[in-house]
Amino acid sequence: MTLPNLDQTPTAASIFTDMHTAYRFGPEPVSDEELAKVYELAKFTPTALNSQPLRITFVRTEEAKARLLPLLAETNQPKAASAPVVAILAADTDFHENLPVVNPQSQGARERFAANDEHRRSMALNNAWLQAGGFILAVRAAGLDAGPMGGIDTAGIDREFFAGTPLRTIMVVNIGHAAPDGTFPRNPRLGFDQAVTLA
Repeated sequence: MTLPNLDQTPTAASIFTDMHTAYRFGPEPVSDEELAKVYELAKFTPTALNSQPLRITFVRTEEAKARLLPLLAETNQPKAASAPVVAILAADTDFHENLPVVNPQSQGARERFAANDEHRRSMALNNAWLQAGGFILAVRAAGLDAGPMGGIDTAGIDREFFAGTPLRTIMVVNIGHAAPDGTFPRNPRLGFDQAVTLA
């Protein structure tokens, strides 16, 4: 696959303020090139030790959707059914195997994580969640709408899609182009004075 052109820089408004969560999607398809662009942007989300534990499964076929939809909350199933793509975001609890490549300056990091299952799992989940935020913004930066969802059977998705692997589901994100009535009016946000302390 040819890598996407990332030179078209989106504005801050197009990522943060103009777009918000989509609940219903139109029929316009999402191409492989668009999905590649999403990943090529999202992979630069900072992570501890450059660990990059997030793994993404793009569910697009009717067969794969039929496996996924029963594992979503009933109210979430129509949202996912309308989306051209549903991304399953998972944490790779064996991320440490890649540390010699992605963080060669940290000598012995792979061995330290290999010896501590609890710390490795915590590190994987925390940093995959961090990457999930970057992934949602990357979807927007690629000109697509995102509908992140909880309300999922994570253990069931693990069994259905990741059996026998170290991947652990954290969330799903519906991806496509929002239908004209596919979003709600934006809810209020806390102001600077309410959320920020200057020390």
